[in-house]
Amino acid sequence: MKKKTLIIVAVIIIGIIVALLIIGKQDSNKTIRTNSGEVISNKKIGWGIRRNDNHNQPDLGRNNKKLIDENEDIAMGNTTDKYVYLTFDEGYEAGYTPQILDILKENNVKAAFFITGHYLNTQPELVERMIEEGHIVGNQLPPSQMYRI
Repeated sequence: MKKKTLIIVAVIIIGIIVALLIIGKQDSNKTIRTNSGEVISNKKIGWGIRRNDNHNQPDLGRNNKKLIDENEDIAMGNTTDKYVYLTFDEGYEAGYTPQILDILKENNVKAAFFITGHYLNTQPELVERMIEEGHIVGNQLPPSQMYRI
């Protein structure tokens, strides 16, 4: 009797796992309609780089490079110009953002700030300042939380 019960439980668990995998795969191919009416893909994209030993930039992969080029994005700088890209992770910092913004403004330097949802909700005036002063602000919030400023 114990053996039959274990087999039945195992079959049920396997069935649940298979169902969840199928549902997850279906959800990853859905689309999202934005506030502007534009339809964008919600397909999950793996991101990674292939490092090399010859001091060249790593390989992003053909699909990632195509996506970056289509959207006129930047993943890596070019190899001839000498630029420094400043990025700041906001949400875990120690309160120095106003001073950082002051220094960037004084030196006419732009940076990218990556913010958490919590940071957006608790520091909206700083996020507005980042945008107003021409900095890039990025996050991965769900669409329902993206326009709270």
